[in-house]
Amino acid sequence: MEEEPNLKEQIFHNTVRENIIFMLLFLLLYLSSYTLIGRFRRRDREEYLSTDEDEAMVYRISLWLCTFSLAVSVGAALLLPISIASNEVLIIYPNSYYVKWLNSSLIQGLWNHVFLFSNLSLFVLLPFAYLFTESEGFAGSRKGLMGRVYETVVVLFLLGIVVLGLTYIISALLDKDKSSFQTLLNLWSYYLPFLYSCVSFLGVLMLLICTPLGFGRLFGVVSLFLVKPQFLRDLNEEFSVARLEEECLRRRLKQVKESSHLNLCPPPMVMPMDISDPDSQSSRTLHREKDLVHLLEKKLSACEEKRKLVDKQRRTSWLQRNLVYPVAMLLLIALTCIAVLMVVQNTLELLIGMKALPLSTRQFTLGISSLSMLGPFGAALEIVLILYLFVTSSIGLYTLPLLSRVRPKLQQTTLTHVIANCCMLLVLSSALPVLSRILGITNFDLLGDFGRIEWLGNFNIVLLYNLAFASAATLCLMNKFTSTVRKELYARFRSFFATIFEASTTKKGTKASNSPTKED
Repeated sequence: MEEEPNLKEQIFHNTVRENIIFMLLFLLLYLSSYTLIGRFRRRDREEYLSTDEDEAMVYRISLWLCTFSLAVSVGAALLLPISIASNEVLIIYPNSYYVKWLNSSLIQGLWNHVFLFSNLSLFVLLPFAYLFTESEGFAGSRKGLMGRVYETVVVLFLLGIVVLGLTYIISALLDKDKSSFQTLLNLWSYYLPFLYSCVSFLGVLMLLICTPLGFGRLFGVVSLFLVKPQFLRDLNEEFSVARLEEECLRRRLKQVKESSHLNLCPPPMVMPMDISDPDSQSSRTLHREKDLVHLLEKKLSACEEKRKLVDKQRRTSWLQRNLVYPVAMLLLIALTCIAVLMVVQNTLELLIGMKALPLSTRQFTLGISSLSMLGPFGAALEIVLILYLFVTSSIGLYTLPLLSRVRPKLQQTTLTHVIANCCMLLVLSSALPVLSRILGITNFDLLGDFGRIEWLGNFNIVLLYNLAFASAATLCLMNKFTSTVRKELYARFRSFFATIFEASTTKKGTKASNSPTKED
């Protein structure tokens, strides 16, 4: 007779399997994040002294912490897509042997791990990475790596006390009933979730600003990477213009270099220079010529890159030029309109009372029923929309005036900018599941501590957020597609009124010149 499986052994094997899956998924995200950061960070060793091993070790540790945080942020952005796809797979293949490992416990554990690591990265690892790079060790202590670690830990501890004090003050102002000495000691179960609730609210507000801006900005970004159809631009003419401009700049640069070699004078040995001194005048002329040469070389390199880009676009196939660009534009317009319509539908359902607030109140079981009325197609559409919102919010983030200065550049991003970008992406990605649930993009419940955020149960906040998002997205799209027409109309009206004003001024001047004076 076959023995019945022991319950403890089954729980043990399930736990081991889930941890192995989590480890493999995290390694995949970590390697991808490390490759992505490697493409943007500076390759030279100006970030740290090449002869100082402690400085190099500090740089590596901070880089590892940034990579960990970026992997967690990508995992937070993929929480809802993975959960929705897992639910649909279990519905389609309920008795398949190959998907038995995919269960509610695995998805619940994934949400819990992402929530834990996102808090750890946001409140501990990223501040530690920044403070670690700025630390030098306490005065009078032994110089070395451990001295910098001690200083960083002490400063981070003091910063944590300040943040928790501010959290206690904010919670006391918002909820006076729960502010007491007993709740002050209840750090893990009250104040840390309240602190993350405030951070998630800040992230949702950032998404409210960045996502509508990204809707309009994404069309311009796609236009940079795709070749427009032939009827919208003449690539042969642009290539000829770029080549002629490059040849003109090359000839001018050659003339400037030859003239500078002919008029070369030795620089004076005495500083400061006198204006009346001919040596100082020749030196200033030489400096001006050097600046002119540098400017011309910079323009020439930019013109060469433009010519190569136009030449590459000119050599693309007819199908790619005339089909890919219109399809991409239509796809972006369709995704944006669908997202806005879903937000409007969610707003109406909230007003009527057909839809509950996004605050999770029950335990969700995976694989029972599809959460979309369209079945697998609707689930795939929800996944695409969630990823589309993440892309547009990331693009809109770097269009803001202040945040555009820390935008990552290939092989030119410093370590402090890497830390800042990881922090901003972590805030946005951890708030993305909350945003998708608030806007009604998906009906999948927020699992774990994500669904226990208190302000999600406030009807006024959720309703106002839906209204603000729909209005902002609509205004950004209208501004994107009507800005050219409005500018042209403004220019036409301005030129028309300017012509009328000039005609009236000329007429008055003619009358004044033809009218008789008193002496006449």
